[in-house]
Amino acid sequence: MIEIKEVVTKSDIKKFVNFPHKLYKGIPYFVPFFNVDEKNKFNPNKNESFEDCIVKSFIAFNNGKVVGRICGIIQKLYNDKTNQKRVRFSRFDCINDENVSKALFSTVENWAKEQGMEIIHGPMGYNDLDREGLLIEGFDQLSTFEEQYNFDYYAKLIEKYGFKKEVDWVEYRIFAPKERNEKIDRIAEVVSKKFKLKIITPKSVKWFIKNYKEQFFDTLDAAYSPLYGVVPFSEKMKESLIDQFGLILNKDFVIGVVNEENKLVGFGLVFPSLSESMNKSKGKMFPFGIFRIIKQIKKPKTIDLGLIAIRPEYQNKGVNAMVLSHMINGMIEKNIKYAETNLMLEDNTRIQGQWSVFDHIQHKRRRSYFKKIN
Repeated sequence: MIEIKEVVTKSDIKKFVNFPHKLYKGIPYFVPFFNVDEKNKFNPNKNESFEDCIVKSFIAFNNGKVVGRICGIIQKLYNDKTNQKRVRFSRFDCINDENVSKALFSTVENWAKEQGMEIIHGPMGYNDLDREGLLIEGFDQLSTFEEQYNFDYYAKLIEKYGFKKEVDWVEYRIFAPKERNEKIDRIAEVVSKKFKLKIITPKSVKWFIKNYKEQFFDTLDAAYSPLYGVVPFSEKMKESLIDQFGLILNKDFVIGVVNEENKLVGFGLVFPSLSESMNKSKGKMFPFGIFRIIKQIKKPKTIDLGLIAIRPEYQNKGVNAMVLSHMINGMIEKNIKYAETNLMLEDNTRIQGQWSVFDHIQHKRRRSYFKKIN
C-alpha cells in the first residue's frame, strides 16, 4: 500500500535528500546536489526562498520503503509578476510505478487547490537558478551540476497524470576550437570601438563582486526577466547566490563588458564543470569531495556556460561577440575540451545561432509541463 508522508522531521529530510542517490545508484550520468544544500532547503533560516515561497515536501512509501518524493512550491514573486495562481512541482523522483507518481502529484495538487492555486507546472525550482526541466532527450549524456538527470520513464508518468507540454529547452555541447576565430575577434573589435566598450578581467572573484555586484543583478534581471519561469531577485537571494558563485567560480572564467563610464552592460559567467567530482563524491563535501571540487575548479577539463546576459539596450548590437571572443580564447589557452551550454528555450533561435561559430551538437532537451487543477 502506498503511503504519502509530509516531510517534517530530520529523519524525513534525510530520506528525502538521500532517495535520488539510491534511485540512480550505478547511473554514470546522474549528478547529485550538494547534500548539505538540499538539507538547508528545509531550514527557513538558511533558505532565502522561504520569504517568497510556500513550500510542502512529501515522500512516498510502499511497505515502509521510500519509492518516491516531490516538492510543491508556490512562488509568490512569480505569481505576482505573471498575475497567475501557479504551483510548481520540484524534486520529483519516483520508481517506475504509475500508482506512486499519481499519489505524489495528487497530494501536491490537492494541497495547491487548498491554497487557491489554479495551475500546476514543472519541474521548476525555487527560482530560475534552481534546477528545472524534465530531461526528455539525452539520457546517455552526463548532466551538468546545474541541471537534473532523470530516467526516461518520468515523461510517461507525468503525461499519464494529465500534464501537457508548456515549454522545451535545448542544450548544446560546443567544442573548443584549435585556433582563434578571426571573424569573431574582428566583430568584437568593431563593436568595442563603435560603442566604446571593453572587457574587464577581474583581479579575483571577490574583486568582481565588490565592484559590480548591484550592476550584475541589474543586468541579469533586465536580460532574463521576460523569459519563462524567471523570478525577480530579492536581497537575500542575491546574497545566497553570491555565496554559491564564490565557491565555484574561477576568476579566469568571469567575463565582464563595461562602457566608457565603467557601467556593466553584459557579462558571461563560465563555471568549471563539477559533474565528474560530484558524481564520484555522491553529493558529499567531506572527506574527499572538497578536494575533487577544488581540483576541477583550478584545472577544469570542461566548462559549463552558466550565465550570459546583455542589457536590452545593447542586445542585437554584437556585444555578445565580445563575450564569445574572450571565451573562445580562454578555452584555447586553458586547453578546455568543450563547454556545456545548459538551458535555452527552443524558440530562442537568436541565442542558439551564436553557437554556429563552434563545432557543436544539440544533445539534450528538457521540458516543463503544466496542468489545470481540477
